[in-house]
Amino acid sequence: MAVTTAADGIKDITTPLSDADVESLEAGDRVRISGVIYTGRDAAHARLFPLLEKGETLPVDIKGAIVYYTGPTPPRPGDAIGAAGPTTASRMDKFTPALLAAGLKGTIGKGYRGQPVKDALKQYKAVYFGSIGGAGAVLSGFIKKAEIVAYEDLGTEAIRRLEVEGFPAIVLNDCHGGDLYVDGQKEYARQ
Repeated sequence: MAVTTAADGIKDITTPLSDADVESLEAGDRVRISGVIYTGRDAAHARLFPLLEKGETLPVDIKGAIVYYTGPTPPRPGDAIGAAGPTTASRMDKFTPALLAAGLKGTIGKGYRGQPVKDALKQYKAVYFGSIGGAGAVLSGFIKKAEIVAYEDLGTEAIRRLEVEGFPAIVLNDCHGGDLYVDGQKEYARQ
């Protein structure tokens, strides 16, 4: 199994993810992600979507993968990557259900997801992780290697293959219908 719970209560996740891995996660779980994840933002998604619609092969294998919605800055000498903070996930909502249907198991971003994405997370057993906006320089420290694997002409929005160790995130939407934003607001209202 690629998900284990550490003594500190944080779940350690290793990619690629299986259905069982995703099913073991619940909204509110704190996680540390290790393994390979891919970057992708608006421009890259706009290129992937027509390939999916035509049934063509994608430039990266997304089965069991996690896509991080980030457009990193150039690295300083000796660093694997520059600042790599999350971007607003809802901008990718129109593309996400099709990617989940093709085998994607997780996304990382910030902010709310629309109902069609939440429905697709349940249908295809996938998860949406949140990361801290404004902390891109800190988050880049968890990225050990980065290389462009598709759409180099897009610059910062090119698809990158990242090797990460202990990348911190929290489960915002799980495959059971859990939504940390909704549940958190209800909990706050009770206090």
